[in-house]
Amino acid sequence: MADDREWARHWRHAQLPGLDLLRAHYIRHSFPRHAHDGYVIAAVTGGVEEVGLPGGTVRAGPGSVVLINPEVPHTARAGVPEGWAYATLYPSRGLIAEVAAEIGSLRGTAGFTADSVTDPQTSHVISEVHRAAEEGNALAADTLLRGAVARMLARHAGPLPARTVRSAGALDAARARSVLEERLADPPSLEQLAAELGTSPFALLRAFREHYGMPPHTWLTDARVRQARRLLDAGTPPAEVAVAVGFTDQPHLNRHFTRIVGVPPGAYRRERSG
Repeated sequence: MADDREWARHWRHAQLPGLDLLRAHYIRHSFPRHAHDGYVIAAVTGGVEEVGLPGGTVRAGPGSVVLINPEVPHTARAGVPEGWAYATLYPSRGLIAEVAAEIGSLRGTAGFTADSVTDPQTSHVISEVHRAAEEGNALAADTLLRGAVARMLARHAGPLPARTVRSAGALDAARARSVLEERLADPPSLEQLAAELGTSPFALLRAFREHYGMPPHTWLTDARVRQARRLLDAGTPPAEVAVAVGFTDQPHLNRHFTRIVGVPPGAYRRERSG
């Protein structure tokens, strides 16, 4: 890639419900550990992306498609000095379930069984979804989208295993998450949280990291950004969003939002108010 600029567009097409789109070229930007409510299907179009997943690091270059299931913690950064470019689809659980039902061969909730696949054809189709959406051709974009998703599900998916909570540690982690969700803007300290749950800070920290792939404070920042996205989607001004989700001020929101989503909250909101 000869282009040495970073740029990104994270948006949603009104006639493509259940889908977010991100097309970007990142060089210095890196995504901290976070997870998504829905799925990630990303076509790398230039450079190399390094994706840190629970099972290890994936290096994806042009022609690769990165596949990530809901709630899987991951990081992303450039794998070469020139960075990476990609076209990413963020389909909702509902959209994936709809396409999976049309295929008819998957039982239960569909989940990808590969983290990254080499598939230049699908990678190209994903880029064409973006091109069609950007040109305002929703019919073509939706057709190409469903074809790409169906191909990935048919070739690289199976039933998503249900997460069962058995151990006392796992139960504590789930209860801690519920407390943090309820008190997003004014959370307890780790010591207070552990005391409320009748465990020790160290045991809770270990259980939470094992169960959710990140420590509670990292999970909390990610949860705040997710809630910020929902409020921005509803038209709430960024300054009000910052206070509502527990960030100290708008610059604090801007910093964490940009790191996790890939664009600043103002740019994110403008793409949804048009």
